[in-house]
Amino acid sequence: MGTRILTVEDDERIRTAVRMALEDEGWEVLEAESGEAAVEVWANGPADVVLIDLMLPGMDGFELCRNIRKTSDVPIVMVTARADTHDVVAGLEAGADDYVTKPFQPKELSARIRALLRRARPAEPGRAHLRFGDLEVVPDEGVVRRDGEEVHLTKTEFRLLCELASAPGRVFSREQLLERVWGYDYFGDGRLVDVHVRRLRTKVEVDAANPRHVVTVRGLGYKLQS
Repeated sequence: MGTRILTVEDDERIRTAVRMALEDEGWEVLEAESGEAAVEVWANGPADVVLIDLMLPGMDGFELCRNIRKTSDVPIVMVTARADTHDVVAGLEAGADDYVTKPFQPKELSARIRALLRRARPAEPGRAHLRFGDLEVVPDEGVVRRDGEEVHLTKTEFRLLCELASAPGRVFSREQLLERVWGYDYFGDGRLVDVHVRRLRTKVEVDAANPRHVVTVRGLGYKLQS
């Protein structure tokens, strides 16, 4: 089965334009004009990537994103008419992996989707168990445990943690993490890193407000320590 993209957009003209652009890339496109319709489409067959417009009638994009996140770590791209910090951060906090701002170029959207699909693949084999105090990371198995209890991370959160764990104590800048985790070398946004670090801390830290493992190095970036 080929790659399936679910696009959720209430504006028929935009939805049609997106579908045509994505089909030109060879992907199968599923469409929904509302959050409620998207839930039904999703129930009939999950997609490989989901594009969600924030301003949907009825169930908005934030609620739809949270709904999907209850059962899946599928890559999600939020589509917003504004680059407003509140909307972007709220969308990422709801569980999105990335966002694009209208109007966007089809090539940019396609590039972001290809990057998401690359990141959705399993981590490269060959790395053993990594331990950082009460935190255990098993890249080959896609498993993270804290105090022996398995912690569920999205694919993006897991890749972020693995990247930090690849060089304990090393400080990674936001730009380096955007390139290594998101695969973006020219259109990344540092807010993607900051919000995902916050989400990661809520899952791997005993006290997310006073992190022990995923530490901020002011003015430089983030590092992982025991």
